[in-house]
Amino acid sequence: MTTHDQPSFAVHIPDAELETEPLDPGQIVSGTPEVTGKVLWESADGKQLRGIWQITPGVVTDTEADELFVVVSGRATVAVEGGDTLEIGPGDACVLREGDRTTWTVHETLRKAYHISL
Repeated sequence: MTTHDQPSFAVHIPDAELETEPLDPGQIVSGTPEVTGKVLWESADGKQLRGIWQITPGVVTDTEADELFVVVSGRATVAVEGGDTLEIGPGDACVLREGDRTTWTVHETLRKAYHISL
């Protein structure tokens, strides 16, 4: 999806319709989490993404990109390997570094707006 030439726009994040995104079964530690999302904007070179992402309760692992996100709804605990454990909920801004290995324990379906640099 290339949306770099899209005009300015607004999206009501809590009500935005999201599409199913694949979740590698090897990332699931427990539960049956499901991931949905939508890319709202992508730079011409594909190295910058802005969008909405959601995950239902469960525990998953991930290797992060360089990301800033703001939680819109839900709660999770994000344990960064070799670093802090982050308790995140509505209104929290979070910065993850590229290469961070994380374990997400999602307590309540979490929805976030994000900006990723690849």
